Amino acid sequence: MSTATKASEPSYLTPSHHRLSRYGPLAVWAVLIFIGSSSALSGSNTAVMLRPVLWLFPHASEATLALVHFLVRKAGHLTEYAILALLAVRAFRTSARELLRARWFWASLLLVVAYSLSDEFHQSFVPSRTASIYDSMIDSVGGLVALVFLAIRKRGENGQDLHD
Repeated sequence: MSTATKASEPSYLTPSHHRLSRYGPLAVWAVLIFIGSSSALSGSNTAVMLRPVLWLFPHASEATLALVHFLVRKAGHLTEYAILALLAVRAFRTSARELLRARWFWASLLLVVAYSLSDEFHQSFVPSRTASIYDSMIDSVGGLVALVFLAIRKRGENGQDLHD
């Protein structure tokens, strides 16, 4: 890029602005996951949110409610890390670093796995939470599923045969 082009760019398109717009949403989502790992979203606190199900299904047993609660919480794990993976892809595919652009799938997956492990480690210090390697695996699978769907979609857009 020539000096004349740089001088004519609006001030909001500086390299630091580009970096913030790429990595900002990823960082904000990571912070939201961290906050969600506090006692505010522990199982005992989120169980109360399921009480409206009793209005829809007044004859639901406690065992059924516990199962629904469990499934909703695990679906939350899957979803939050799928979103983290997609935000990582968004950041890495447009990165100034060639390695991140070329290896966006693996860089995103590595970030998701590392963050899920650190999230469970963080939960081990929160009295109302329990750390679980199984939750970390669910988190990682959520990220992996999002990445695989995206990779298949990108491959299809490029006209490549998926069986190559």
